[in-house]
Amino acid sequence: MLRCPKLFHRRQNNRKSTLIFALVAFLLTFSVIITVKHADRNGRKCFLPPVTMFWEDNLLPDITEDGRIPTPGKTIFFHETSCSEDQIIKLNSRQACAIESAAKMNPDWDVFVLFASPVGYLNKTTLPLIDALTSYDNIHFRNVNLWNYAADTPISEWIRDGQIFYSSYLNSHVSDFLRYLSLYKWGGTYLDLDVIVKVKFDTVPANYAGAESEDYVAAGIINLDHDGFGHEIAEMCLNDFQINFDGNDWGNNGPGVITRVLRQVCQTNKPLFMTRERCRGFKVFPISAFYAIRWQDWRYFFNEEKTKEVLDTLNNQSIIVHFWNKHSSQERVRVGDNSAYGQLADQYCPNVYRSSGEFF
Repeated sequence: MLRCPKLFHRRQNNRKSTLIFALVAFLLTFSVIITVKHADRNGRKCFLPPVTMFWEDNLLPDITEDGRIPTPGKTIFFHETSCSEDQIIKLNSRQACAIESAAKMNPDWDVFVLFASPVGYLNKTTLPLIDALTSYDNIHFRNVNLWNYAADTPISEWIRDGQIFYSSYLNSHVSDFLRYLSLYKWGGTYLDLDVIVKVKFDTVPANYAGAESEDYVAAGIINLDHDGFGHEIAEMCLNDFQINFDGNDWGNNGPGVITRVLRQVCQTNKPLFMTRERCRGFKVFPISAFYAIRWQDWRYFFNEEKTKEVLDTLNNQSIIVHFWNKHSSQERVRVGDNSAYGQLADQYCPNVYRSSGEFF
């Protein structure tokens, strides 16, 4: 039987194209698998206990193994989730300021600073900011093992599965994970590390958060009671976190969680309508309480010409001041200047402010 040469060559070319396509698809799939496994391995490694540590005696105690536990309902939690390659405790001056302001304004509350990537002291004499904080009896530094911390909670199996370590925003999403877990275990108040606390939390009834916009509840400050409805909210947040987790969406697992939970509880999509009467005792404060200076205006904190305007705005009804570290981290404050940030730091975190050197 005679074959048409053109048809024969066309079939040969199609076979070659199919083989090439299959080979490319295989290589791409293999590359993705290797990349994902590598990302997981590197991400997970940041939060595992160190295999060797030549200053192991100075490693911070783990919160699950230490006898001094947080006081239920009267603890302020900060979480530092950066990957520490040298395993030395580090805080910058603005993080330290947030911690001092919380401790200074709330001397009857515990302040627990939890490090997710295990750290310790190499030489305490070289850490003036840490010394400034340890002068407060109510500040406690602890390491936290993610897996042990989650044991016997609704999210223990999820963290063992390791999905979080594929996240595109790993440090942020580990922080989200820990804030809801700490509040589930102990209750109390979670705070971001780019704030200054202005009030005593005893003056604010338990179970609250703050609106960041007309549509979303923020997760930079959340208070939940350690039992009753506060604990129920915390459990709902843990469940929502794992069900709706999205490692490619920065805000989905932080503000997204508390917003979705409260929409369900309060039966409204509008944070400004989330009152204690409507939300079974939970309250969403207006934007002015925690985010009086909008993120678009973050530069006002550093502009001396805006100092009076900023302080007047904050003095009206702000409970905390949020400095939008994502935008402002590279802006420097000269210690002693007349900026709003400098004046607030001098008042609410004086030890840290004076230990910061030339710039805060």
